[in-house]
Amino acid sequence: MENIEVSENSAKFNFAEGEMLLIDKPLTWTSFDVVGKVRNSIKPLKLKVGHAGTLDPLATGLLIVCTGKLTKKIDSYQAEDKEYTGSITLGATTPSYDLETEIDQTFPIDHITAEMIFEAAKSFEGDIQQFPPAHSAIKINGERVYEKARRGEEVEIKSRQVRINSFLIEKIDLPNVYFRISCSKGTYIRSLAYDFGKFLQSGSHLSSLRRTKSGDYSVENAWNLEQLIAEIKRHKEIIK
Repeated sequence: MENIEVSENSAKFNFAEGEMLLIDKPLTWTSFDVVGKVRNSIKPLKLKVGHAGTLDPLATGLLIVCTGKLTKKIDSYQAEDKEYTGSITLGATTPSYDLETEIDQTFPIDHITAEMIFEAAKSFEGDIQQFPPAHSAIKINGERVYEKARRGEEVEIKSRQVRINSFLIEKIDLPNVYFRISCSKGTYIRSLAYDFGKFLQSGSHLSSLRRTKSGDYSVENAWNLEQLIAEIKRHKEIIK
């Protein structure tokens, strides 16, 4: 932490009235971990702290965290469209649809052409039905389904309608396909990656993911988490 540079003029925070913090979530951190880090940093204040849209541990990028009275606006922030970049690896599937679990099946990819990949991406644009992964944070009977999945229990998940505004292929380097996606709230990019492989008569999984935008907010304007915590500590020292 000592090596983290902060601005010469400390940020002015008013956590009780409410702060909306744009944070670049680090790899392997859960969204709950980030919220906890912020909550601990503003002690002894006992305030509500929450985030506007979960990011999986293996995803990085924009996480909106609200404090105090601004937590009332979390639902409106969460309802905004999102943008993601990342990569899909063709030829193999995993139970979680990403790298959180080990590969369970492999498939041929020799038949897949660039034209097929662009066609596949185009086919998912618009309103689509998708099944959330069994390893997801949605609740069934009050329990997160990933908890059931980790115990090896079968989970029946209903499909949901989501909207893919755009699905752009930025680079093809088989078995990896790099994308940029704009989508509605509630879209599971892991499920999209899984279905992408099925469309290509193969298998696939999400191998990297980064949230770049949420509504009008961009990760380019987000805090590095350690830098934010250092700035909060500096702020607390100034107002003592």
